[in-house]
Amino acid sequence: MTATLSPAGALTDVAGLKVGHFTDPRRPTGCTVVLCEGGAVCGVDVRGGAPGTRETDLLKSENTVDHVHAVLLTGGSAFGLDAATGVMQWLEAQGLGLQVGPALVPIVPSAVLFDLWVGDQRIRPDAAAGRAACEAAQAGAVAEGNVGAGTGAAVGKLFGIARAMKGGIGTASARLGGVTVAALVAVNAVGDVLGEDGQVLAGARTADGLKLAHTTQALMHGEGPQRLMPGASTTIGVVATDATLTKAQANKLASLAHHGLSRAIDPVTTHDGDTLFALATGRAGPVGELSGLGAVAAELTARAIRRAVMAAEGLPAFGLPTVRDLARA
Repeated sequence: MTATLSPAGALTDVAGLKVGHFTDPRRPTGCTVVLCEGGAVCGVDVRGGAPGTRETDLLKSENTVDHVHAVLLTGGSAFGLDAATGVMQWLEAQGLGLQVGPALVPIVPSAVLFDLWVGDQRIRPDAAAGRAACEAAQAGAVAEGNVGAGTGAAVGKLFGIARAMKGGIGTASARLGGVTVAALVAVNAVGDVLGEDGQVLAGARTADGLKLAHTTQALMHGEGPQRLMPGASTTIGVVATDATLTKAQANKLASLAHHGLSRAIDPVTTHDGDTLFALATGRAGPVGELSGLGAVAAELTARAIRRAVMAAEGLPAFGLPTVRDLARA
């Protein structure tokens, strides 16, 4: 089967999914929710040395619950997990959730990224932010760059935040035979973001701030990295398909999608808490070959990462330029 990119690919090309952003006007932070109309089978692959997550243990293949009602990606480090409460409250008000005895319990797996470098770190996504993201959710075009969970994201931090550049959130989709595959990724990496040709799109800058340092090359030439705090950089995202998958297959799809990070981010470090969720709505029937599905998901993850930094706007007040800003300089 031949995979072809949609002209304006987005996670919402998978029928049954809606994406909503909340972007805080007070400082660069926010959250992004993926609503699963009718529920979706969900898997996850959590990697890195310092992840921040909620409800990911529930997604292990041997555990009972296999359907979720939403997935949350949020800034604010561990504090940002408060936004999941707002998502649960919104879903409950819509009568959506898992019936557990007399209670309706929405299942909302979540992951955070660290964006407390920029602005007043006491401002972070909370329950109200989660509800606002749900209210904004739609099935159409998905905004990219400095929105939602990507608002305060940065990349290229191995030599310190002062030499970093702006990250963001991006999305991409493709058709694989009769099914749709898509990715949505908030990019907040220690390493550089690489283009399809292997050249650096955005990442660590030289000491004067005017050029790309090419992190791995700088390391190979003996430039030592700054001592990093664990958990200060995380790339989080969702891959999705309208194929029918079991929870075990969804977990494997999330694992395969991580190959996209290694294609588009260099280096991937022990200080990241990279987490990818995989959603399967089942609206297009079964899929015959998980390997093909995983290969496309990995490629879309890489493309979504690249789109995130290309769509981003610089934050000059915090010393975080984009590749366009460097070109103008």
